[in-house]
Amino acid sequence: MKKRLHLIVHGRVQDVSYRYYTARNARGLQLTGFVRNLADGTVEVVVEGEEENLKKLLEYSKEGPMFAKVTRVDHEWEEPKDEFTEFNVEYFF
Repeated sequence: MKKRLHLIVHGRVQDVSYRYYTARNARGLQLTGFVRNLADGTVEVVVEGEEENLKKLLEYSKEGPMFAKVTRVDHEWEEPKDEFTEFNVEYFF
């Protein structure tokens, strides 16, 4: 079943390749959406796809790449909007 997941990732998650780690995993799971840094030092992820794959990405998001230190992941399940055709890394907040 297709769903939408909105994440806010806290900790040392900027300047450690967290966005690229997320994009690689999301694309590998055939998910669409985006990841971006926010001005407060967190990372936002909005992603759509099959619920099972979204759950896998949620677990990956709790670890992050080697130099990240994730302290908390806030997440909300939402209804999909089908607004994405691929998964993108956004560069500006």
